[in-house]
Amino acid sequence: MRIEELEAVIAVAKRRNFRAAALDVGASPTVLSQRIAAVEDKFGVRLFNRTTRSVSLTEAGRCFIDEVGPAVARINDAIDMVNDHRSLPAGVLRINMSVGAARRVFSPLLIAFSERYPQIEVDLVTEDRPIDIVAEGYDAGVRPNNLIAKDMIALRLEPDQHFSIVGSPSYLDGKHAPLTPEDLLHHECVRSRMPSGAVDPWQFDVDGRHLRLDVPGRFTLDDGGLMLEAALQGVGLAYLSDWWTTNAVREGKLLSFLGERISPLPGLSLYYPSRHYQPAALLALTRFITDDYSARRP
Repeated sequence: MRIEELEAVIAVAKRRNFRAAALDVGASPTVLSQRIAAVEDKFGVRLFNRTTRSVSLTEAGRCFIDEVGPAVARINDAIDMVNDHRSLPAGVLRINMSVGAARRVFSPLLIAFSERYPQIEVDLVTEDRPIDIVAEGYDAGVRPNNLIAKDMIALRLEPDQHFSIVGSPSYLDGKHAPLTPEDLLHHECVRSRMPSGAVDPWQFDVDGRHLRLDVPGRFTLDDGGLMLEAALQGVGLAYLSDWWTTNAVREGKLLSFLGERISPLPGLSLYYPSRHYQPAALLALTRFITDDYSARRP
């Protein structure tokens, strides 16, 4: 039985979805299905119950995963250990992060890392939902530091993020600039939707109290880049971190308000599980962050 067949079974067992599992193993859903079928043919028993809407393990499949999962993990660790003896580290580095985080670290961190270590393949998956990187087969993740589980090792990638309310001169022409958070209730605002689906309230600190405002607005978006574009186009005011807005404010394309009333939030960190052995590709990335990326960070 080939290792890719075993990895196919493990991926489907984790994801309970052929399309998602196919992305994990770098194969098409058709090829993945063929690998699963080949394993079941060799055993003469079904490992998965399949319907048009769901995939679940049979009892035989559950017993098989319980035994083979740790063994395949040890094989992959052994392969990574051999890679440690190369002149340059090699292997696949699987990282999960939000779309917004990817915009902030893709070029300065991951592209620069890839140029330093050309034999390492970076497999980046972006999604905003919180995940368990260990259960879903990732080597590392990137999230704001306050959202990382305490049992993970975290490396800071950026300082705390400061926020402000921004709007274009064309939008503010003929309108009163917001001088207090309550003034925002009389403005058109570009609202933000959280991964849970709820609309994110705009939060401020006013005279020692925490204020949460459900601001009005015709647009509700779930991506910082789109919110920035909406503000630049004069759609309304947006609540954004300085990472998004600094250049536009400096160039006069946006005006900034109420930043002193908004508490900063923790910046992004790379995080990964604490374990005795780290794959060579992940070890190279953590060393790159510590020795090179952190030194260049403003």
